[in-house]
Amino acid sequence: MILRNGKVYTKDGHYKENMDIVIKGGRIKKIDKNIEAKDEEELDLKGYPIYPGFIDAHSHLGMWEDAIEFEGADGNEATEPITPHLRAIDAINPMDRTFEEAYKGGITATCTGPGSANVIGGQAATIKTYGVRIDDMIMKAPAAMKCALGENPKRVYNDLEKSPMTRMASAALLRGTFMDAKEYLEKKESDDEDKHPDFDMQMEALIPVLKKEIPLKVHAHRADDIFTAIRIAKEFNLDLILNHCTEGHLIAEYLREEGIPIIVGPALTDRSKVELKNLTFETAGILQKSGVKIAIMTDHPVTPIQYLPLCAALAAKAGLGEEEALKAITINPAEILGVSDRIGSIEVGKDADLVLWDRHPFDLNSKVLMTIIDGKIVYKNTY
Repeated sequence: MILRNGKVYTKDGHYKENMDIVIKGGRIKKIDKNIEAKDEEELDLKGYPIYPGFIDAHSHLGMWEDAIEFEGADGNEATEPITPHLRAIDAINPMDRTFEEAYKGGITATCTGPGSANVIGGQAATIKTYGVRIDDMIMKAPAAMKCALGENPKRVYNDLEKSPMTRMASAALLRGTFMDAKEYLEKKESDDEDKHPDFDMQMEALIPVLKKEIPLKVHAHRADDIFTAIRIAKEFNLDLILNHCTEGHLIAEYLREEGIPIIVGPALTDRSKVELKNLTFETAGILQKSGVKIAIMTDHPVTPIQYLPLCAALAAKAGLGEEEALKAITINPAEILGVSDRIGSIEVGKDADLVLWDRHPFDLNSKVLMTIIDGKIVYKNTY
């Protein structure tokens, strides 16, 4: 398939007019002007702007289904605070209509996973937003180990009259679990077979984190919780991604020094709990200008995933700027999630995840004209 006469948004934030894109085998094979072709399906883009598919770096897509209170709520196994062996792909329902709303809104990939009830909630997955069978939609699974600090685990387990009831207990449970996992790994890799431990599914799930094969993805809103996450990650030499970082703008200089990527948001919501009292759209811009790599999230269903471009636009308006806001939903989340070799920009060799818009996506009157995922047109509007 050849897409002709598109206004291509480039990785460096510029546009190239009247460009053709050749797609074969679900990948981008060539980008140039006036490409000659034989027996290829051709589609005239009529000069409309075409962008890489947008990426929501943190959501719970398919784990809290639309308009289903109990049966469709599969994101929190709130019976024990430590559940690293749980896998998001065993709970995601691609048949939920919010997947269609995602790709019709220009969002072609997301990192979705457990919620924040547990100190360790389980394994997140980076997936495409179009498909029927989750196994065919996976880009990376596990993509990260979900962890949560702050109010959420405290509230859940106070209600159950179980630990953790304090921030101290949450940190102690996290630290103790990684101590156990480190000891388990050392015994497993020992040359002395007599020291090999019995199989432990929870410990096995943490080995990729200890080996830095996947990051620890920590839910933390308040500044002190953010610092606790950093402290524990340093103790065990873990790769860390911070989710939310609501008070990040208050400690931007410290976060710059740490060099940790941050997935900011959701800001398009109410201040529903105490740790959100400093919620502002300005956080993303302040962090980015301080030198922190940031992405923007919806935390779907907190903010419906199709409003990711709106969240980015509001962050742009609040100081992030248009170009950096686009990066925060394209190449930045791809790099943070470790999938930039496949998605996040329109480049030869990458997945053909492309979205045609009728104007700039941050314009409130904009609409998606066509969405392509893995080289397949999954949505087409009239244009």
